[in-house]
Amino acid sequence: MSASEPVRQGTDDADERGTWEDVRDLPPSAKLVAKVLEYNDTMTQQQIAEETLLPSRTVRYALNRLDEENVVDSRFSFADARKRLYTLDIDC
Repeated sequence: MSASEPVRQGTDDADERGTWEDVRDLPPSAKLVAKVLEYNDTMTQQQIAEETLLPSRTVRYALNRLDEENVVDSRFSFADARKRLYTLDIDC
């Protein structure tokens, strides 16, 4: 860490929510996935792929990038524990 980097004390990445500003510099696929989640609330990766017409691998990459920016929340599906449900988690 250099002297010019801000020190964040008492913060945890899991507690921080992202903003649309965080999405701005992400790849187009991540922006598309974010918009689809904004309109559809909660979806599985397969549902996102079907809605966006993106390959599953691209959706997985987009979700990982969104997760790095703390703008997406995921949890296991109660209906099928093999699947995860994704929700947009952005401060307005």
